[in-house]
Amino acid sequence: MAPDMREVDAVIQRRLTSDVAMINQIAHYIIGAGGKRIRPMLVLLFSSALGFSGRERYELAATVEFIHTATLLHDDVVDESALRRGRQTANARFGNAASVLVGDFVYSRAFQMMVSVNSMRVLEVLADATNVIAEGEVLQLMNMHDPDLPVDDYLRVIRFKTAKLFEASARLGAVLADSAPELEESSAAYGRSLGTAFQLVDDLLDYEGATAQLGKNVGDDLREGKPTLPLLLAMERGTAAQRDVIRHAIQHGEVARLSEIVQIVRDTGALEATRAAARAEADKASRCLDLLRPSAHRVALLELCVRSVERSS
Repeated sequence: MAPDMREVDAVIQRRLTSDVAMINQIAHYIIGAGGKRIRPMLVLLFSSALGFSGRERYELAATVEFIHTATLLHDDVVDESALRRGRQTANARFGNAASVLVGDFVYSRAFQMMVSVNSMRVLEVLADATNVIAEGEVLQLMNMHDPDLPVDDYLRVIRFKTAKLFEASARLGAVLADSAPELEESSAAYGRSLGTAFQLVDDLLDYEGATAQLGKNVGDDLREGKPTLPLLLAMERGTAAQRDVIRHAIQHGEVARLSEIVQIVRDTGALEATRAAARAEADKASRCLDLLRPSAHRVALLELCVRSVERSS
């Protein structure tokens, strides 16, 4: 996918341009940090797997990356994060106000790009996705510091906040190819399950990885009071004393006993159980590809399922 991704990067650089110097500086800073670019890759892989090779795929691949980037700029302000992708967050470097406003610029630029494709269906898919993502952000905010959060409510946040843009990216590939409804739905289902698996692994890496590998500070989720699956499972499986330690940390966003909590999460098997849940979602995603004709792009989508789960960063 390297040549196609270079085309997407060229669109990103061109579309980021603004006459306002600070917008250029911050937007290029956050985009220049890199990232896995999985969402734009899904647009490209599905459109190619389904027989579409028009240049609109590059525009829409860049569009979903812009939507993702805007959410990161806003997320980091809400979470008071200081590190992302191994560098200072934009809010830590440029301030909260500038990050929020440039996030607004990147969002609105994404909508300009959607319109340029001249497809009402594309607009419908991405407008729906951005609305659901915003709902997910608010749901997550409501769930902060709640150690009694049901697992189903936690998974709902993942599906809204993370998996929805994966779903939309995969669906866009099918929309561009003017695929039959069942192919569009199976593509979207793949993205939804892959996105869920991806976020589950992100959440477990907060207790398994190291800061240098993750590109963010280990324990950030706990500091923010996020009751993620590793913690919820550790409380469910642990002793009363272990449960109390984790409950207190979630309620108060306390990381003073982080090493002890990491040990509890490991000892209770919560990390393995979380990765198993991610693997189950990835397996579900791979089964959604049964309707696709054999191709190198289909193989890449299958490989992406494995890589998303068996990663350490």
